Amino acid sequence: MLAFGFARDLPTALIARALGGILNGNIGVLQTTVAEVITVEAHQARAYAIMPFVWCLGSIIGSAMGGALADPVRNYPTMFSQHTIFERYPYLLTNLVCAAAVAFSMTVGFLFLEETHEDKKERRDIGRELGAWIIRRFKRAATAPLSARKGNFSDESYTLVRDDDLPPDYSSTASSPALAPVSGLPPPAYRSIEGSPRNSEADGDNMVTSQAEADFLEEQRVAREPGLSSAFTRQVIYNIVGFGILAYHTISAEQLLPVLFSMPESDTPPSLPFKFTGGFALPTKAIGGILAAQGFVQMIATMVVFPIVSRRLGSLATYRLVVLSYPLLYLAVPYLTLVPANWRMPAIWAVIVWKVTAQAFAFPSTNIMLANSAPSTKVLGTLNGVASSAASGCRAFGPTVSGILQSAGLSIGTLGLPWWTNALVAGCGAFISLCMVEEKRRSLDDEKQGGTDEEQRPLPSALDANEMDAALVAAESLNASSESHVSTPGSPLLTRMSLDIRRGSLRDNKI
Repeated sequence: MLAFGFARDLPTALIARALGGILNGNIGVLQTTVAEVITVEAHQARAYAIMPFVWCLGSIIGSAMGGALADPVRNYPTMFSQHTIFERYPYLLTNLVCAAAVAFSMTVGFLFLEETHEDKKERRDIGRELGAWIIRRFKRAATAPLSARKGNFSDESYTLVRDDDLPPDYSSTASSPALAPVSGLPPPAYRSIEGSPRNSEADGDNMVTSQAEADFLEEQRVAREPGLSSAFTRQVIYNIVGFGILAYHTISAEQLLPVLFSMPESDTPPSLPFKFTGGFALPTKAIGGILAAQGFVQMIATMVVFPIVSRRLGSLATYRLVVLSYPLLYLAVPYLTLVPANWRMPAIWAVIVWKVTAQAFAFPSTNIMLANSAPSTKVLGTLNGVASSAASGCRAFGPTVSGILQSAGLSIGTLGLPWWTNALVAGCGAFISLCMVEEKRRSLDDEKQGGTDEEQRPLPSALDANEMDAALVAAESLNASSESHVSTPGSPLLTRMSLDIRRGSLRDNKI
């Protein structure tokens, strides 16, 4: 942002914008965070509507702020004198404010944002520790006067021990806090319910067994995690391709519509159905008001209307409802320039409401479907990153292609060429939506339950005669020891051997 503010020519500005795009990888991260935090499917519509709402709000505030702070020497001569850095770089003040906002956002994220990834959220987070320390300092400073009036007992702590937690032969008095010695009790290592001093050895062997089994189950859990290739299922690919197509034709429409508003009316009589030109001939002030109102309409559609519709219809039905309407919208827009003058403004507002409502419904729905179609919550970051990259790539060349088509269409007297091409692309996205399937949210508990079921599934029999004999001998020894009520320590070697046999059986069955 600072490089863009200090830019004095077009190449520098383009390089600064390119750097901003390269470093702007937060969309996929935010979508992944929302998907990992929201574990209840009924809350997804409201949660995924927050980001588009905040985006619209920021677009409105940012546009107004950018226009108000640009060229401050000319707009505010009493506050910014000439021959200063702001006269040499007229757009520096706007970018300084934006950079300060980004720095504040980074600080808040570093200090207070929690890790949501299942495998990494237990790691030590120095930023959150620092944030918690800052909060404690502020709370301590705020409660210090109250604590002083009450005797300042907040710095002392007392530990209460229940009587039930103490053995009956232990005692303590107020005059003598030392504990009385206890006689008649065996050493702790030899105390046993079954009365066998060898039980401690069995406990040690059981710990070896438990650790070996834990290692085995951890290996199986890691083996069940989906790899990079298995993460891209057919439904995931459908969602990513549909997301890219949606990004392409929506950004193209965002570019074409203001140009159509500002184009002068045509004096050439139209030759229907395809040969006609001309625009709405709206002044710049009217176009600015329409675009500003567009943001407010989209905010209402995103936060109020979309959650209701999504809860009633479902994410896939809501997505299909709007993507099937996009081709009709793009086919109809050029013909609105031919309606009578007194009907043009109602037609423009109808197009605006249709367009922004479709955007408010489509983007959160495809984000929800992508999260639900993920084979595991641990690959959400990869999937959202690929989807965001696909959308950014489509947004990169979408306006370029639409601009070329618009120039070509006007040269041959066909105003609707870019719009109808956009309708064709939107039709491809509508067709892909018919191939999608509604999937339920796969939570982390479901993944763990699935792993537990797989672990409890009987292992296939792959033991030869010698191994079966060894297992029978071990079972007979265990029964004999249990009948005599004498604790016999298990063999760690036999435990490790049995686990190796189980691993070999699993590998043979996988092959």
